[in-house]
Amino acid sequence: MNPSLTRRHFFAGAAATAVAATSVSRVALAAIPEPVQQTSADTAGPWTPPGVTGAGRPYNPVVTLNGWTAPWRMKDGAKEFHLVAEPVVREMAPGFLVNMWGYNGQSPGPTIEVVEGDRVRIFVTNRLPEHTTIHWHGQRLPNGMDGVGGLNQPQIPPGKTFVYEFVARRPGTFMYHPHADEMVQMAMGMMGLWITHPKQKHPLIEDVQRDYAFLLAAFDVEPGSMTPQVNTMLEQNIWSFNSRVFPAISPLVARLGERVRVRVGNLTMTNHPVHIHGIEFEVTGTDGGPTPKGSRWPEVTTDVAVGQMRQIEFIADEPGDWAMHCHKSHHTMGAMGHGVPTMIGVDHRGLVKPLQRAAPDYMVMGERGMADMGEMQMELPANTFPMMTGTGPYGPIEMGGMFTLLKVRAGQKAGDYSDPGWYEMPPGTQAREVDNGNAPAPTRPTAPAQPASGNARKPSASGHAH
Repeated sequence: MNPSLTRRHFFAGAAATAVAATSVSRVALAAIPEPVQQTSADTAGPWTPPGVTGAGRPYNPVVTLNGWTAPWRMKDGAKEFHLVAEPVVREMAPGFLVNMWGYNGQSPGPTIEVVEGDRVRIFVTNRLPEHTTIHWHGQRLPNGMDGVGGLNQPQIPPGKTFVYEFVARRPGTFMYHPHADEMVQMAMGMMGLWITHPKQKHPLIEDVQRDYAFLLAAFDVEPGSMTPQVNTMLEQNIWSFNSRVFPAISPLVARLGERVRVRVGNLTMTNHPVHIHGIEFEVTGTDGGPTPKGSRWPEVTTDVAVGQMRQIEFIADEPGDWAMHCHKSHHTMGAMGHGVPTMIGVDHRGLVKPLQRAAPDYMVMGERGMADMGEMQMELPANTFPMMTGTGPYGPIEMGGMFTLLKVRAGQKAGDYSDPGWYEMPPGTQAREVDNGNAPAPTRPTAPAQPASGNARKPSASGHAH
């Protein structure tokens, strides 16, 4: 859970030096904080600000699922960050790599984490082949800092660095993403999270022991390819939490009895009903801020619409390995073909061998449903994620995409985010097979007697039988 972070000047190497010479002087470059790059897709532990030890951090930090928090430096009374918009290769799962555009080596970019009232200064360097901007989704800020290219500011040309500066005026969960060539840039993965913690005790914001955050993202990656199809509007085939797909998504872990907050933002093209097994939660916040307590009610599923954020909270009071996923069933699968016909009930007997003589790779698929796909070792094109994958202690889980686990343990130490392994169920608490050899036959209702055809009652003109 300790990712590889590398600090380096953005303009490194001969090609980059040529760009630097035309865009940023050495004096200006020295005034810009070094960007920090992320080379791992593991979940990073909480980041500790410089000069802070132990519990001295003025807030309970967020843990970004399969992501990380951007370091900052203090200068002239502001927290300074440096984001680099650039092409990246994201490992969505081991062996499944996708060409994306992101920030500081990853998609999503690093989470920006500040405190209400902080003055924040963000340098944005553009390493993309086209211009870009950053919109600070949900923030209260000066109009000229809102990041809509052509409306609030000139676009950031390739090779140039712009700076945004404003005060984090209210606590909550926000997002950042381009407002320039959005269809391409967001479809390629350009997005990130912004968390503003309350400066002091807030009447609508509870203290929590675990605080998780992730973004919902979707891509159309054709089998055998690496680059998303940016013109696809709704028929994506790769559904992800923070650009990772199950079983490569880290579990959310909690100690028994801890209060847990989960912040979910949606930058896909459709809504996602996020469902958690085993517990009830309340929606305690949106990207508009914390919700009034009188508007909250217990849920097990909350729908996160396009461009929205939902903040949910619960007490982790049931030990076990609990599923957490989007409840749209296609969104918990990998690269499925939408044109595959339904073959349930089709009798293939006598057809398979002649078909295999003409097409040796042909295999029967779907005549009993699709569960066999969870075990099938079908050869796939290179760099293609399986439609159904993931294995648990009892066999194939038959899931993919937007699916992970909430792991609650009595022995999980406070502040420990490591995976505790599979849950060992106490005796007598697991569904089990029973001997149904002597089971009584089911009782079925007797069909009512049908009247003789010559005596059937006919409706009158008024509609009543007579």
